[in-house]
Amino acid sequence: MADRSLEGMALPLEVRARLAELELELSEGDITQKGYEKKRSKLIGAYLPQPPTANGAAVVRCRLQHSEGAPRRMLQAGNIGVCDIRDAAVRERAASTAGNRPLFYFRFGVDQALPPERRAPVTPSSASRYHRRRSSGSRDERYRSDVHTEAVQAALAKHKERKMAVPMPSKRRSLVVQTSMDAYTPPDTSSGSEDEGSVQGDSQGTPTSSQGSINMEHWISQAIHGSTTSTTSSSSTQSGGSGAAHRLADVMAQTHIENHSAPPDVTTYTSEHSIQVERPQGSTTSRTAPKYGNAELMETGDGVPVSSRVSAKIQQLVNTLKRPKRPPLREFFVDDFEELLEVQQPDPNQPKPEGAQMLAMRGEQLGVVTNWPPSLEAALQRWGTISPKAPCLTTMDTNGKPLYILTYGKLWTRSMKVAYNILHKLGTKQEPMVRPGDRVALVFPNNDPAASMVAFYGCLLAEVVPVPIEVPLTRKDAGSQQIGFLLGSCGVTVALTSDACHKGLPKSPTGEIPQFKGWPKLLWFVTESKHLSKPPRDWFPHIKDANNDTAYIEYKTCKDGSVLGVTVTRIALLTHCQALTQACGYTEAETIVNVLDFKKDVGLWHGILTSVMNMMHVISIPYSLMKVNPLSWIQKVCQYKAKVACVKSRDMHWALVAHRDQRDINLSSLRMLIVADGANPWSISSCDAFLNVFQSKGLRQEVICPCASSPEALTVAIRRPTDDSNQPPGRGVLSMHGLTYGVIRVDSEEKLSVLTVQDVGLVMPGAIMCSVKPDGVPQLCRTDEVGELCMCAVATGMSYYGLSGMTKNTFEVFPVTSSGAPVSEYPFVRTGLLGFVGPGGLVFVVGKMDGLMVVSGRRHNADDIVATALAVEPMKFVYRGRIAVFSVTVLHDERIVIVAEQRPDSTEEDSFQWMSRVLQAIDSIHQVGVYCLALVPANTLPKTPLGGIHLSETKQLFLEGSLHPCNVLMCPHTCVTNLPKPRQKQPEIGPASVMVGNLVSGKRIAQASGRDLGQIEDNDQARKFLFLSEVLQWRAQTTPDHVLYTLLNCRGTIANSLTCVQLHKRAEKIAVMLMERGHLQDGDHVALVYPPGIDLIAAFYGCLYAGCVPITVRPPHPQNIATTLPTVKMIVEVSRSACLMTTQLICKLLRSREAAAAVDVRAWPPILDTDDLPKKRPAQIYKPSNPDTLAYLDFSVSTTGMLAGVKMSHAATSAFCRSIKLQCELYPSREVAICLDPYCGLGFVLWCLCSVYSGHQSILIPPAELETNPALWLLAVSQYKVRDTFCSYSVMELCTKGLGSQTESLKARGLDLSRVRTCVVVAEERPRIALTQSFSKLFKDLGLHPRAVSTSFGCRVNLAICLQGTSGPDPTTVYVDMRALRHDRVRLVERGSPHSLPLMESGKILPGVRIIIANPETKGPLGDSHLGEIWVHSAHNASGYFTIYGDESLQSDHFNSRLSFGDTQTVWARTGYLGFLRRTELTDANGERHDALYVVGALDEAMELRGMRYHPIDIETSVIRAHKSVTECAVFTWTNLLVVVVELDGSEQEALDLVPLVTNVVLEEHYLVVGVVVVVDIGVIPINSRGEKQRMHLRDGFLADQLDPIYVAYNM
Repeated sequence: MADRSLEGMALPLEVRARLAELELELSEGDITQKGYEKKRSKLIGAYLPQPPTANGAAVVRCRLQHSEGAPRRMLQAGNIGVCDIRDAAVRERAASTAGNRPLFYFRFGVDQALPPERRAPVTPSSASRYHRRRSSGSRDERYRSDVHTEAVQAALAKHKERKMAVPMPSKRRSLVVQTSMDAYTPPDTSSGSEDEGSVQGDSQGTPTSSQGSINMEHWISQAIHGSTTSTTSSSSTQSGGSGAAHRLADVMAQTHIENHSAPPDVTTYTSEHSIQVERPQGSTTSRTAPKYGNAELMETGDGVPVSSRVSAKIQQLVNTLKRPKRPPLREFFVDDFEELLEVQQPDPNQPKPEGAQMLAMRGEQLGVVTNWPPSLEAALQRWGTISPKAPCLTTMDTNGKPLYILTYGKLWTRSMKVAYNILHKLGTKQEPMVRPGDRVALVFPNNDPAASMVAFYGCLLAEVVPVPIEVPLTRKDAGSQQIGFLLGSCGVTVALTSDACHKGLPKSPTGEIPQFKGWPKLLWFVTESKHLSKPPRDWFPHIKDANNDTAYIEYKTCKDGSVLGVTVTRIALLTHCQALTQACGYTEAETIVNVLDFKKDVGLWHGILTSVMNMMHVISIPYSLMKVNPLSWIQKVCQYKAKVACVKSRDMHWALVAHRDQRDINLSSLRMLIVADGANPWSISSCDAFLNVFQSKGLRQEVICPCASSPEALTVAIRRPTDDSNQPPGRGVLSMHGLTYGVIRVDSEEKLSVLTVQDVGLVMPGAIMCSVKPDGVPQLCRTDEVGELCMCAVATGMSYYGLSGMTKNTFEVFPVTSSGAPVSEYPFVRTGLLGFVGPGGLVFVVGKMDGLMVVSGRRHNADDIVATALAVEPMKFVYRGRIAVFSVTVLHDERIVIVAEQRPDSTEEDSFQWMSRVLQAIDSIHQVGVYCLALVPANTLPKTPLGGIHLSETKQLFLEGSLHPCNVLMCPHTCVTNLPKPRQKQPEIGPASVMVGNLVSGKRIAQASGRDLGQIEDNDQARKFLFLSEVLQWRAQTTPDHVLYTLLNCRGTIANSLTCVQLHKRAEKIAVMLMERGHLQDGDHVALVYPPGIDLIAAFYGCLYAGCVPITVRPPHPQNIATTLPTVKMIVEVSRSACLMTTQLICKLLRSREAAAAVDVRAWPPILDTDDLPKKRPAQIYKPSNPDTLAYLDFSVSTTGMLAGVKMSHAATSAFCRSIKLQCELYPSREVAICLDPYCGLGFVLWCLCSVYSGHQSILIPPAELETNPALWLLAVSQYKVRDTFCSYSVMELCTKGLGSQTESLKARGLDLSRVRTCVVVAEERPRIALTQSFSKLFKDLGLHPRAVSTSFGCRVNLAICLQGTSGPDPTTVYVDMRALRHDRVRLVERGSPHSLPLMESGKILPGVRIIIANPETKGPLGDSHLGEIWVHSAHNASGYFTIYGDESLQSDHFNSRLSFGDTQTVWARTGYLGFLRRTELTDANGERHDALYVVGALDEAMELRGMRYHPIDIETSVIRAHKSVTECAVFTWTNLLVVVVELDGSEQEALDLVPLVTNVVLEEHYLVVGVVVVVDIGVIPINSRGEKQRMHLRDGFLADQLDPIYVAYNM
């Protein structure tokens, strides 16, 4: 905007005018910033007190001082129209006493108090002020009233003190890098919606225009840049646009990186107001951070490693969120189980309507003129025969040359021809396809009004009902399917079209027009004369007087995208034409220029129908010509001396932009400029700006006639053209806050949030209007209340075709007074417009019902929100007219979503700043939070046929996650204020009041046990041996050649096998090696680093023979030594291993150069290679002195990332093997297939120990081999006729995913699983019910019995507590209420009930195991079906943790716990898992009722949020369901923020789609607000060998910035 400081200078008028044009050019991007500065200095150089400096700093300085010192209001007395209304309002309010305060103010015309010279409206300075107002370029003036822009800026200025601390999202480089400007096509200039648009000027935006064009927001940009540049540029993993988010691999280590984050901002270049943007100092070499999975080191643009970045941002986010939200928390109700969402309480201070009840307003009498025709067809007949040469319609080509003139004679004869052909040439004589009253579609392009007009009148003459629709361009047009439904429901079988249009329709290879999606089968009929046969001489159409038959159907698109057909009767059509003729004062042979769509609405009513009634001449300007030459309509007005023009705000706006090229414009012939969207609250600024610029070109103020219309009520109101220029239009300045409660008030605070509306004239002749409450009973509003306008007239629509229910609600409304009496006996029609009737019967519209969003009880209008968003530096970031606002329902309330098309040249940081400012502006002005703000690349939003945004389609894309935004900012923390109250924990009841015998609080104590080992009589020979080493020696003597182990390779053939004697001999040699080469004493620890196989087993027994304590360790992965080797090293060190045994291959690996890079290889203990064994036997085999001595150590990394080793004694090991033998009925004749990792837990016991104890043959299948051959495990099970098999979840998942489509071919290969009796998943977590069920279903066809699949449960303190086994009832499944679980309660519900969660029993409790459920805090026993910690007592419990420092307290607590009351003698081990016991109706093998154990989740993993306990898996399940591209998900908390990490299976462009969907689903299903959403590649979430997610490991990786995420969103 031109500096206000220049106002003080004496600049000649022509210089001011030229300056205004320069501003305009800059804002439209037609000249660069540099060019602008140059020309400007040249222009004002002579008038400046000091010479301007090269970069215009002097100019800028003077402007900044002005902005600092001057008051923030930009009102000047000479500024007519919007601004001084506010002044007047202030003055009047001061004058009025409290008692008789007017409820709203209207002001007509210019303030008479002003001196006449200041009042003159045409001075160039006021014109240039209008330019200036526009110079920040918005989607269209109609979306800018000065007041509003200024209000937005002032609102943003208030935020200046409050530092903006929004952490900027991090983005992967590939998502950020944009191609150069030239490679971009800016949005096709049809970008405006039907109401708005942009012009060619937009598309030449230069990159420099983003460097802060000097504009209206100069003082605010200073404030905002000051507060955010420093935070955002330093806190983002990619600083700004061009040099952003480099993923620096080691290659770039020495490269110096420039920080391109902040373009020089002309508004802040003065010395007093300079802003320090953090710049890199010197070049930095990148430090290598530890690699994480597949991550590369990520650095920011300024070469600083970002190890601190994520945590800094999260801290920033936490600080931001600590600020209090606006609405205070109100009372909540917490039922026993239900958490009720907060009910919005009405605000006690909300404004309430105080006026009297309104009266229905009557329009003037519809005067009947004698020569008015009895019907529209009669009028056509009259003019066609009396004045056949009179021009009816002139069409233009794209160069603006007249293409074709349709005379009334031609229109009459051609319409007759069309009518004759429709009735007689379609179908046969006996079976005509179309009969009078049938519906036919009119499909004509927007540049061919003549053909369309002929077809329309042809239909009227033939008495068929035309349904004009848009041309379907492709089969997938936005909204085209809905149009098809309308045609289908109207029973349309014939479509009339033009030759050119018919040729342009998509064709199939055979040349037929395909059926469009959702469309009925149509016969396409071309209406050009040459294709039609002449009617016989004696044939004439039957012309009747207008009656109640349907004349035509106009289509209407609803808020949800559905398309309805509004029927208009012939009498309504005629009466409407008469009312328009009277209101507009139309006379015969007037010329009218029409820019509007002639198929519907104002364009149809004036340009096709009323024009024919009055024999007017219509000049039709097609949309395609407007795109090329926005001034075309004004040129045609001049050329034809037109009296009337029908336009939209958009067309006025385009003309403003382009008018500077035209010198010889004269608009004095216009007596009426009909503004079709004048009811839009924001059209007022277009009208004002247009008037100010074109007043000098002969345009009179009283010519501008805004009108309000709707498909249902046709024309609702129109401002009449007056000859009295002293009667200026009415204005209302309304408080936006009042409007949100539906009340009309003058703004009382500092007038920031006001809405200035203009009247749309008086009620139509012959109509009655009233406004009724928008919802509920149609009760009349009070005079100061906004309601839905309703109209009672002949000239309205009749019905929605075929929808009687909706018709009744819309077209047959009987408004009632407060006493309940109907206003009129005749029905009213709802117009869909929100407004009120002001003084003097003027109608004011403040919004549309369709754009209404009710957020926590307050009404907001989409258009108002759009206007506010666009008043924030619009030209830099967003294409005007390409912005959509809608609401989505999340957690029982509407949430506002804004989607805008971003300019390709705006940097990441710029657009993010813009987004955060938009949020602030909307928050300040509308007092409502925006839930989601998304920016999409230019030209990607779905379009309506005339180039506008297709709102419902956009909303649909947003909800299904296929909008593909390039920037997203979610604000759930600020918006969602109706979450349940955080839970306060209640004190527990004391023990005395709860224990009675075996009851707790009236329920049976939750305890259960497996079979008693002492009472089982079995001929178990191994029982007489205390030690496994003795069992092996005994088997080697009694059954030397019995095969114990068979190892399969990836082809399914036997790679290796061991008999009893082979294993015994091999173990002896290893024992000799340990003693002689390793010089080990008994009791020394030995680390066994072997791949899964036979060597591992032999080494284990070798250690037992030598008296050493073995520790099995997973070998490092040769492809990923850097991350896997440190774990090996850690276990070796923590276990205090005196020596390390392994194969020759791994031995080399441990000493390799790669290993040396990862760990200190010199610190390894001695390494023994067992591929080279001594040939001799040991002198004696070691026999332990005491069964309680240590047999082996079991090390494992828990899901929380803790490395824990537990001690297993000889006694526990033997008891364990015996328990499994009994549960699974294992004998030497059995074969068991094992596909597990043999390094810890039950996997190790099954792989190494059980066969030796029970004598059965184990078929060993290393899980890694399944990656090359997924069918390996199942083929082995089938081939060896195995009855019992064990696997892990990862194996099951691999089979489900990898073999899903191959079941038929596997069947053909003879795969048969019918013999499988138990297939047990070995796990330490809640059973994954979805996976086990899909596995069962998938392989059911191959004979797998569904009851065979089950799970086991073990943990660190007891490696196997439950295991399904062979006898006993099937595992049961229960459904529990997830909300009750959060409160640590179990509430059983029916399957399929809301919030239900299926839980499967974790197998049967093993023999010799006792379980009790205890409260983890108080250690008291709990009752049946109560959630608590699972405690276990058994002979095979581990005897404690193996720790270097011997942390005794931890050990005693976990392994030696006693109940605080009840049975306080028994020593229990605490599993650390939450679960519950439930007595079922089933019976056990021993005839007792069966107790089922359900595991819910680990205590360590559970998250405490809002006082409730959440299990990560539940949230993850919801998130995985949210979008098809989410393959895996993990959640964790950091500083009380919920962080959700999702793996994306799709293009990186889909990454940002996931952010809103993830946020929505977690809110809806778990009542939690997600703090951070991280989108990563597949495989980033670490999974351990058991298939469990390592969430803590992931968290550490995230905080250390090692994930290389595609996108990180920080929700506000």
